[in-house]
Amino acid sequence: MSMSGMDMGTATSTGVMPSGTASMDMGGMGGMDMGGGGGSACKISMLWNWYTVDTCFLSETWHNTSKGMFAGSCIGVICLVLILEFLRRAGKEYDRYILAQHTRSLAEASPVPDSSSSDAVNKNPASSTTRTVPPRSFRPTILQQAIRALLHMLQFAVAYFVMLLAMYYNGYIIICIFIGAFLGFFVFGWESFNVSQGGKDRMQEEVTVCCG
Repeated sequence: MSMSGMDMGTATSTGVMPSGTASMDMGGMGGMDMGGGGGSACKISMLWNWYTVDTCFLSETWHNTSKGMFAGSCIGVICLVLILEFLRRAGKEYDRYILAQHTRSLAEASPVPDSSSSDAVNKNPASSTTRTVPPRSFRPTILQQAIRALLHMLQFAVAYFVMLLAMYYNGYIIICIFIGAFLGFFVFGWESFNVSQGGKDRMQEEVTVCCG
């Protein structure tokens, strides 16, 4: 008698079919895969939610298995938005720095009037008419532009991660993004206005958007 015949006979006598055994094995394997070796699965939703425990953001390694870990994630999101506002302020301050440096270089290169020219102006008042100097365009150097591009890249990258976090539609995370934007602008947006231009610098600022 062949081995297959013995198997069929044994299965028939016991009342258990091989197909049933295979289905039980497959079910057991499927249960183990879903359980992940005893760990809990990530809760991800594309709809508005208030999940705290077992939430995952950006990757499986960012898995909040407790409320304490989720609170730490919320603080991290606030700090991330603070970094974004800091980078925006740093970009503005660096532009002002290189512009002031260029203005100083023009002032040092301009000729200083001597005493003879002052006497000539006193004798001929018509020559004392102020002549308007046309504004000169300023183009940063390669190194200055590289630094500006680096600050812009960092700002864009951080803003993009903030946008990805908001796309999880977690209410707590979105509230933390708003809190970070408030605190960030309160700290890094506190600057003096140019009264001579009627606050033109503030009016030229871009509205906060998700991608910088």
